[in-house]
Amino acid sequence: MYRRYKNNASYFKILNPLQFEEVQRIGSKKIIRQTEAKLYPEKLFIHDLVYNFKEMAEEIYEAEYEQMRQ
Repeated sequence: MYRRYKNNASYFKILNPLQFEEVQRIGSKKIIRQTEAKLYPEKLFIHDLVYNFKEMAEEIYEAEYEQMRQ
C-alpha cells in the first residue's frame, strides 16, 4: 500500500500494520527511513495512512513510490 502527502513532501510504503517506510523530500535531498510502530501514536498514524488518509494523503502506485525512492 502506497501513499503520498498532498504536498508531495513525503511518500509512504506501508509494510504491515506496525511498520512503514518513508521517503521524505527536503529541497533536493531525500531521506529514507523505516519506522516500526511501538507507541500508540505511531500505530494510530499507520492506521490513518491505511484507512483515514484522504484528508492528508493520496493513494499512489508502487512505480511512483519507487521512482521517488531512487
